[in-house]
Amino acid sequence: MKIAITGAFGYTGKEIARILLNHNHAVLTLTNTIPQDPPDQNKMTVCPLNFQNPEELESSLYGCEILINTYWVRFNHQNFTFDQAIENTKVLFDAARRAGVRRIIHTSIANPSEDSPFEYYRGKAKIEKYLMESGTDYTILRPTVIFGANDILINNIAWTLRRFPVVGYFGDGQYHIRPIHIQDFARLAAHSIYEEENRILDAAGPEVYTYLGLLQTISKILSLRRIIIPVPISLGYAVARMVGSLHHDIFLTKEEIGALMADLLTSDAPACGQIHLSDWIRENINTIGRHYASELARRQKK
Repeated sequence: MKIAITGAFGYTGKEIARILLNHNHAVLTLTNTIPQDPPDQNKMTVCPLNFQNPEELESSLYGCEILINTYWVRFNHQNFTFDQAIENTKVLFDAARRAGVRRIIHTSIANPSEDSPFEYYRGKAKIEKYLMESGTDYTILRPTVIFGANDILINNIAWTLRRFPVVGYFGDGQYHIRPIHIQDFARLAAHSIYEEENRILDAAGPEVYTYLGLLQTISKILSLRRIIIPVPISLGYAVARMVGSLHHDIFLTKEEIGALMADLLTSDAPACGQIHLSDWIRENINTIGRHYASELARRQKK
């Protein structure tokens, strides 16, 4: 098939594109971020992801059977906002429909809700609804937390544990997190191109941790003796802002703290992935958390 994917040089899109190429599909990527010496660039058609030019998007998507969408933003920023992401995604989906794309595979998030107190989750819910009402066939994938080489959350938790003798958690630390490996999620997305029915699927891994348990597990595997204690949200957020400032990044937002404590980073659905976080950490013990992973640096145009 001829398949379009947003952000094939990004974290999630890269893994999905690699699987599609290995299965001899023709892959077109819509992107505004092209790193130096991007992987598999010569194997793909590269087109701009220009939301201000819907006609160009439509032209680029013409002839594609499937659109796999990984585009979103993690937080509001001077260069991008959730409201912009919602409108941009609508423009993309409309262009795909006009171009004759028969199915959209959309990356959402576990536990979206239009009534959520968190803008990230409200935005995801609005886009799901827009897609379901668009008339285009769809598969909506709802990952909990995606981990793997060069991920943000798990890597930076390990980075924190490596560098600070005292590490804090919010509340009682008993809220849950159920991460899925990037390769498991990519395989799930790539397999979805063959589906015929509309489907919404939570994408969760085989292990469930409390957040406190996650800190303890990573610390133990890395052979780190750390004091792990509860801290007030205000103090933890102040430290997070300081760390982010030092790295010219956003380390953690108040919304992310709230969503974590509201138990939104987990799911009761059957596991979609097979790779255990604990096994993966052991296999990558020499690299995980060695360097800080910056969200804003990842988004820079090169």
